[in-house]
Amino acid sequence: MKRKIVLCILVLFALSVPLFAQEAAAAAASDGGGSNTAAWRYIAAALAVGISCIAGGIAVGQIGAAAMGAMSENPELSGKALPYAGLAEGICLWGFLVALLIMIL
Repeated sequence: MKRKIVLCILVLFALSVPLFAQEAAAAAASDGGGSNTAAWRYIAAALAVGISCIAGGIAVGQIGAAAMGAMSENPELSGKALPYAGLAEGICLWGFLVALLIMIL
């Protein structure tokens, strides 16, 4: 299952290469097809947010399960598990920031 996910991500990244190619941007500008570049921007921003939120959700789920198991044995560990969940949620924030930069630049 993990191999399929990694393969899909690599294929999506390979398909987004024309977004960064200067020749493709110059050809689109000369043809008057600037909306094609804007469409790739929206797709890239959506992928950045989508993949980071999925990864953040998986991380928070695994950390939450491990934290609940640890707290059932030792209740004092609840304060130590909270920062790790916050770090996992930060993955989503970084994905949003990358998408924002894609849209602005």
